[in-house]
Amino acid sequence: MSFARGSARFTSSAAGVTASLVGFLFLVEITSGILQGFYIPLIPDLVRHLGIHDADFNWFEAAQLLVAAISVPFLAKLGDLYGHRRILLVSTVLTAGASWWLAFAGDFWSFLAAWALQGFYVVWLPLEVALIFDRGRRTGRGASQTRRAAGLLVVALEAGAIIGALSGGRVFAALGENVTLTLFMPAIAVTLVFFAIWFGVPESEPVTGRSLDTRGFILLTVGLLLITSGLTFLRLNGPGAWWVWVLILVGILSFIPFGRFELRQKDPAIDLRVLRQPNMWPVQLTAGLVGISLLGAQAPLATYAGTDRANGYGLGLDASDISTLIGAYLISMIVGALLFPMVSRLASPRVALIAATFLVALGYLLFLPFHLETWQVFTNMAIAGLGSGALVGALPAAAAAAAPRGQTGIAAALTNTTKTIGGSFASGIFGVVLIVGAASTVTSTAASLGGYLTVWTICGVGALAAGVLLFFVPKLAFSDVAVLEEPVAGELAP
Repeated sequence: MSFARGSARFTSSAAGVTASLVGFLFLVEITSGILQGFYIPLIPDLVRHLGIHDADFNWFEAAQLLVAAISVPFLAKLGDLYGHRRILLVSTVLTAGASWWLAFAGDFWSFLAAWALQGFYVVWLPLEVALIFDRGRRTGRGASQTRRAAGLLVVALEAGAIIGALSGGRVFAALGENVTLTLFMPAIAVTLVFFAIWFGVPESEPVTGRSLDTRGFILLTVGLLLITSGLTFLRLNGPGAWWVWVLILVGILSFIPFGRFELRQKDPAIDLRVLRQPNMWPVQLTAGLVGISLLGAQAPLATYAGTDRANGYGLGLDASDISTLIGAYLISMIVGALLFPMVSRLASPRVALIAATFLVALGYLLFLPFHLETWQVFTNMAIAGLGSGALVGALPAAAAAAAPRGQTGIAAALTNTTKTIGGSFASGIFGVVLIVGAASTVTSTAASLGGYLTVWTICGVGALAAGVLLFFVPKLAFSDVAVLEEPVAGELAP
């Protein structure tokens, strides 16, 4: 009886610590969302402030995606080795420094460098998932607690994005259209969240006796640099530039020597033996396939909503109505993130993941017959948003649950890297697809309907393929039962 009371007290205490941890990380993700939403309404004013062309702003996004894709796996691995809280603090300092630099940058190149370095915030969510899983592991409910917490973090992320998008233009107007003072706001937010982490987030328990596979990360960085830069230039230069395809091909081929090298390492940068397990590789591929719609389809959806109805398609919405439509999409993502843990309890995490990917597929495939009315586009985006919102937090949580102890951070981070690569590839392809046939439209700036139909088909089929891949995952994967016995880092999981 005494033992039962002691066990209950331990469980309650551990759960309380996790709740406190999630509360502080909630603030971190609100800040992450603010960073993603605050600058969007300011883009025309930033273009004028820097004296550049509208198209030049694409370089800022491309540079930030490049920095994120390369740095996230490395920082997450450092978190596994030296403590996830420590690296979360380091990445926050780097992001804060870049945000302050951004506020004072007055020319294209300094603004480009600052904007790119701000991409370190992308590692926050994988590190947070690893921290939560580490705390939950001690209760024997690490997987389920991480799913619930990841859902709340996605709520914070999307809420922050809404707050940022709504406040950016208003702050700019209230400060007399002073760009520098306006850009102080996100910099202040990141600076404050550093102290929230410092005082409110406990450190994880890294496995001792580990080492950093520096040469492995150099090979990985070279491969990612070639692929992501190739995809960036594909978007900016189009498929006619042959050297773009050479970059991508060389990047893909570079993973052959990387894989051979990693299989010989005792403590590899990326444990390929873990990645090839049936509860891991479908999750990583799903992240890449879903990244097509999560990161690649947002701009086409916005431009379609603004396309003049005189073309025979499009919604003809103004900027304000488009913002409302995007806001509704973000709210549906919040609902999806909250529903995912409930569905996981009623069915299983595997079934919930499959259902989420099918919702994304259904939402985008419904665009093919239903795209002429605003309510149809809204319904399609809401359905896709439910699945997307669930997957944003569920995929890194699933990867963390499938990883051995000491590799949760890098496993969660790889879902972000593959998602970024999938989104970058889609963004480049979509840009080309939407130009084809544009000359036949009534308004000179409109893309062709055939291009939009192709975009929606690719998004829907990609999500459908991801759902099929998840059927290869074992039925009890990502559940608390599946993670009760875990191998230490460097050992092959059963």
